Amino acid sequence: MQPLLHHAATALGWRGIVVPDVAVLGHQVSAVVRVRADVHEWRSANGWPPQPDPSWFRSWFEPAAHDRLPVPAVELVGVLVGESTVDHALQSCGTLMTLAPCSVVLPPPQGDRAWPLMELDYYGIGVVSVDDAGTAELLVPPEDRSTEFGPSLFGRWLLEVLYDRVLKEVPAEARVHS
Repeated sequence: MQPLLHHAATALGWRGIVVPDVAVLGHQVSAVVRVRADVHEWRSANGWPPQPDPSWFRSWFEPAAHDRLPVPAVELVGVLVGESTVDHALQSCGTLMTLAPCSVVLPPPQGDRAWPLMELDYYGIGVVSVDDAGTAELLVPPEDRSTEFGPSLFGRWLLEVLYDRVLKEVPAEARVHS
């Protein structure tokens, strides 16, 4: 599935590292992120490793416990959701589109049946069709509606989870070119 996700990200024009199989709000999604090299270097030099534990973030509401907070070391470019139907796609992207552009990766339609994409387009959810050979076609471009919702503690925590995954799973030389 990961090569198909790379093809989908390329069709969307999303440059970055694909982080597959991230559990978010009861859904398995993939994220495309870019490492902010300057922030990563600063955090590494100053003892700010990724903080993926959600209890650490809850303590942010207690100023006595934390007088400073780490700057995010990754930027969330977009979210890819693999679904087999448009209805499931709409459910999966519903909350995630508050964080970054969300696109559904669907298999090509079977026979003469086209995907009913109007509702996904209405909500700003992108659609990419990818076949088994890796041919990706952008059917509906996603919209970035995250600014309509503003930052959230959940979104900030997700950035730490993604930062942690990138550091554990992606070789250092591959992070530089994201």
